[in-house]
Order: sequence, then structure tokens, then C-alpha cells
Amino acid sequence: MAENQKDVVLDVDDKPRFWQWIGLSLQHMFSMFGSTVLVPLLVGLNPGIALFSSGVGTLLHILITKRQIPAYMGSSFAFIVPMVSLMKTTGYPGVAAGVISVGIIYLIIAGIVALIGTNWIDRLLPPIVVGPIVMVIGLSLAPSAAQSATLLNGKYDIRVFIVAMLTLGITIFFNMMLRGFLGLIPILLGIVAGYLMAVVAGLVDFTPVMHAKWFALPAFDIPFVNYQPHFYWNAILIMAPLALVTITEHMGHLMVLDDLTGRDYMREPGLQRTLAGDGAASIFAGLVGGPSVTSYGENIGVMAITKVHSVYVLIGAALFAILFSFVGKLSALIQSIPGAVTGGISFLLFGVIAASGLRILVDNHVDFNLKRNLMISSAVLVIGIGNAYLQIGSGNEIIQFSGVAIATLLGIVLNLVLPQEAASEKKYAKD
Repeated sequence: MAENQKDVVLDVDDKPRFWQWIGLSLQHMFSMFGSTVLVPLLVGLNPGIALFSSGVGTLLHILITKRQIPAYMGSSFAFIVPMVSLMKTTGYPGVAAGVISVGIIYLIIAGIVALIGTNWIDRLLPPIVVGPIVMVIGLSLAPSAAQSATLLNGKYDIRVFIVAMLTLGITIFFNMMLRGFLGLIPILLGIVAGYLMAVVAGLVDFTPVMHAKWFALPAFDIPFVNYQPHFYWNAILIMAPLALVTITEHMGHLMVLDDLTGRDYMREPGLQRTLAGDGAASIFAGLVGGPSVTSYGENIGVMAITKVHSVYVLIGAALFAILFSFVGKLSALIQSIPGAVTGGISFLLFGVIAASGLRILVDNHVDFNLKRNLMISSAVLVIGIGNAYLQIGSGNEIIQFSGVAIATLLGIVLNLVLPQEAASEKKYAKD
């Protein structure tokens, strides 16, 4: 076990006790729930299906990766723009074609990796590239957390800010002061405490909960059952290229998990398996009516804070997600958690991811006196955090590469082309 892994509470293969298992799994489900149901709400899809497909997708990913990677698959934000466009022109059948094509691209690239191996990864992704990319993954999410923690229906509301900051403060307190089982679920306790404060502040609407049914079967959209599938080439051409974007984010999440768990997942179980797991999850989502899925930074943040890396906890979270997708009132109750609470929690979760990137740089003794390292990290950080995205096309045929993807590619290119020493550094060395 790596030096920084000695304080791990539950390692990847460890099974928690039953009641401990319940609490830890619920904590993960609460952490991912808001974002996972937000995507379908923005696109016009059924949140219950998204929750169901995220749970099944997570189980598929864990199965394909031989129960070695503690990752949760939630609704991907990268495909919102094309999915919204396709819903207006083709309805869900077009979205399904795009989502399935994304999964197929993952499987194709997984096959290529299986053929050529992963020895090229160390050259493309040394610590000076990995560290800033991991920092970008956490910090690029900061605006989303800040908006949730300040805005109510698009307008600033002081109550939202106060509840968010109190939620953050209480969660930090729980994380630092609680021991035993309660010390393992500070995020869950923080969400519960924040929710109660939000109720007092008048930020929670219980109307959807009262009207929801106890049992509600999600309105699945299944090919040959609910519609006749077609080759929507427009949908495929719009969404499939974006798989290259989410693959870079997928690799970034693997880097964070490598650092947290003291493992090298790109070699064992192998990048080909992790990509295949993501691909299979997206294909399943497309076959039942859900959006494309991807690994979630929120759940990585939970693992970083709690030091609980057990894959069985993620299996439990997936099972709860599947269960809750059929229990209307429970699903509605969780959807009633306001942005003030999720925003306050996200400050901590996203910040911990960014701090993991900083730790990679420190642990590997990256020398920032070298101009090469300074140039790479500076460009990656500003482009990624600022989300300097690349957009190609117009109207309903827009392909957008996020700042995280652009920063990742730029970091890789700069690492390959820049010399180890700048000309000025060689001059001073001679003098």
C-alpha cells in the first residue's frame, strides 16, 4: 500500500458491516443524485429512467472492471446541448441513437487499447500533466457549485447563500470531529442537516412529494417496444465525436482514483476495461430511455474525504438508485433537496478533487523552477478552469469540446513538444 494510503478506512476490496454499508451507500447516492437527475430535467427526459440507468450502468462498469474500481456512473453533462437539440427534432429515438453511438465509440477505443497496450500512457501523462488536469477537473466545477449556493430561480437569494455556507461548515465539522460510524458518513449527515436548515429557511417545496405515488414505474423508452429504431446519422455525427471529450475526462477521473487508492487502474484491470465499462453503461442507458453516463467527480470527492474506497459501497449506492427509481415519494423527496444544500456540499467535494491534483505535484516533487513545468501547468490550469471551449458547427449541429478536454489535450501536446530545458536555462547553466 502506498505511503499516503495507510490511513484508508476501507480499501477497495473491503466489505463494510451491514448498517455501515447502508449509510455509506446512501451517502454516495445522495451525493450523485442532484446532478444525475438534473441532466434529464434539462434535456426533457424522465429522471426516474436516468436514476435507473445510472444504477445499472454502475453495476455493469463494476462487473466489467472485475470489481476493482470504485466508480459511480451518472448522467453526463457533456451531451446536454446536442440532446436538447435532438429532442426538439427527432424526439428520444434520435437521442437514443446518439447515446448508443457514444457507447460504441468507447468500445472501439477500448479494443484499440487492448491491441496496443498502455505503455504510452506514462509518456503522455507524467505528473506535470496529470496534476494540473486533476486540479482542473475539480476547479472547473466550482462555478456550478457557486451558482447552486447563491441563486434561487436564477436570482440571488441571501437565504440560499446562508444555508449553503452553514451546510459547508457543518459538514467540515462532522468530518473533523465525529468518530466511529458517524465519522464515515459526514457528507450524508451534512446533507441531512443542510436539508433541515433549508426547510426552516423556506427553500423546500414539498408539493411534488405529496403528489408523488409510492410506486411509480419509470416511463422506459425501449426500441422495438416503444418506437421503431432508425439510423439517425445526424444524431450520431453530433454526439459520437463528443465521446473523445468524455474519454479524456474519464482518464482524468482514473488518475484521481489512482492517487486515492494507491493503484494503477490503467494497467490493472486496464484502460480497455474501464473504457468498455463506460461504453456498456451508455449503451444500456440508450436502450432504456436514459442519457449518456460517465464517472462522477462527486463520488470521487466523497471517497477522498471519508477514506472509504470500498467497491461494495458503490454497489450499494447503485442498488439504492435502482430501488429509488421505482419509489416515487422517495425519489421526489431527494429531488426536493435544494441547490443551497448541494452547492454547500459541492464546495467541499470539488475542492478535495482539486487538492488531490496538487498532492500529485507535491508527492512527485515537480520542480516549478523549470520553465517547462511552469508553461505546461499555467496553460492547462487557466484554459481548463476558465472553460475555454472549442465549438464547431452551428444551429442544431453543434459539437462542443469543453475546457477540460482542451486543457487535457494541450497538456499532452506541450509535454511531448517542449524541451526539458528552456534555452535561457541552458545559457545560465553554462554561465
